[in-house]
Amino acid sequence: MARIKYQDKKLSADKLAVIRQANVICADYQDQGYDLTLRQLYYQFVARDLIPNRQSEYKRLGAIINDARLGGLLDWDYIVDRTRNVRSMATWGDPSDIISASARQFRIDKWEHQPTRVEVWIEKDALVGVIEGVCNANQVSFFSCRGYTSQSEVWGAAQRLGEYLKAGQDVIILHLGDHDPSGIDMTRDIRDRLEMFLDKDLSLLAVEEHREWLEAAFERTDTSTAKEMKEKDPATYREFTDKVNATYGSYGSLTVDRIALNMAQIDQYDPPPNPAKITDSRATSYIATYGTDSWELDALEPTVLGALIQDSIDEAKDPDRWDEDEEAERRHREHLSRVSARWTEVIEQFAS
Repeated sequence: MARIKYQDKKLSADKLAVIRQANVICADYQDQGYDLTLRQLYYQFVARDLIPNRQSEYKRLGAIINDARLGGLLDWDYIVDRTRNVRSMATWGDPSDIISASARQFRIDKWEHQPTRVEVWIEKDALVGVIEGVCNANQVSFFSCRGYTSQSEVWGAAQRLGEYLKAGQDVIILHLGDHDPSGIDMTRDIRDRLEMFLDKDLSLLAVEEHREWLEAAFERTDTSTAKEMKEKDPATYREFTDKVNATYGSYGSLTVDRIALNMAQIDQYDPPPNPAKITDSRATSYIATYGTDSWELDALEPTVLGALIQDSIDEAKDPDRWDEDEEAERRHREHLSRVSARWTEVIEQFAS
């Protein structure tokens, strides 16, 4: 525990009551393996009817938590900022250490042998820490969109996912975002742009697969483009399109599945609402469908978000093949551990 007093703080009885409740909430989540952002802690207070859902209350809670940590009344590890992190390179004291670490970290790409690839995309960077555990446990890649995803990131994702589709695997993107005008639209935006890039790229690839046949057909039909072939020799053109369509049909399919936040979850878990942003250009259609309230993804319990992701992964996974790969992974780790334990003998053998 990291409860350290840096400053003397004179706090009123009502602020001390808030701090006591914060300790209870944070300790409960830490026991479950979760830490919380200030925003998530705030929603826990709101969900328990301890404070009203107002921006002024969020700021007040932040000030109280800050005083509590400085005054040694709240563990520093309880509240995290997942958007600002120091990055550094790993170092090792001895070559055997890195082999020992590799033994612990060695993993087979278990999704390579699955019929489906899964990735998790989440709207908010602050919630990455909530989904990281369940994603890592299932060797699933995860990505913080930070709102509307940049064109560069979507294109890059299409290149990565396209490799899986070309190999015949289906791809499922599990998307989690706020239930507000933009948050709802982000799922549509991800799907539309990925499909635009992938449809074009895979179509070109399917044509390229038959390049030699196509060049011979151009020579045979005295044409130089597919359009000319269609006009001059419809039968050959149909043969060409049949080949391309068959190849394209052998590729996997993409699904973008919005697993949170949805109205069914709002009805079930009753997270505190916020007014929908009427200045949002998508507000009119949103309000017509859902009304004037909106809800933040942060308001769902971390355990709920983890369970939603785990259930979706389980639906996509072949457990028997997964178990086979886990056993192979265990054997490889064991071999690396043996090399690490006998590193001196290994060095002596190479030196002789």
